[in-house]
Amino acid sequence: MTQQRERPIEIINPPNMLKVKVGGRIAPADPAAIARAEAALADMKEEFADWLTEEVDKLEAALVKVHTDGLASAAGDELFTVAHDLRGLGATYEFPLVTRMAASLSRLVETSEKRTLVPVDLVDAHVGAIRAALRQNIRTDEHTIGRTLAEELETRVIALVGAPA
Repeated sequence: MTQQRERPIEIINPPNMLKVKVGGRIAPADPAAIARAEAALADMKEEFADWLTEEVDKLEAALVKVHTDGLASAAGDELFTVAHDLRGLGATYEFPLVTRMAASLSRLVETSEKRTLVPVDLVDAHVGAIRAALRQNIRTDEHTIGRTLAEELETRVIALVGAPA
């Protein structure tokens, strides 16, 4: 056996170039800036319902195209895109129930394979439920009818295309 010579251990600490490029610690948030941002958001809240109405109008227009061209056409892609956008905007515009229903619709029509299985009546039910929630100002699933409707739509989607991954 040969003896190995022990070498002294040397620890190398490389410079933190990210810290140099980004800078030091983040400064604490300016309470005045936060207050201004919250005030600006409060001013825009009155427009949320109008903006959401525009998005639901787009969804209904996409549905009309689906009735004309079928879900397997480009109209099905457009319907998915609008439903997917609405899924993100519902909660932003203070309608989390719309987000939930749009998520169910998105899952229903997200792929061309799923669209071949989907009855258009179920798509109609989703779009109608979203419009009704907006018209009746049903914002959350704390509303009994809104929750029941969302659950029924989700149950039908799961039965048809499976549970979300």
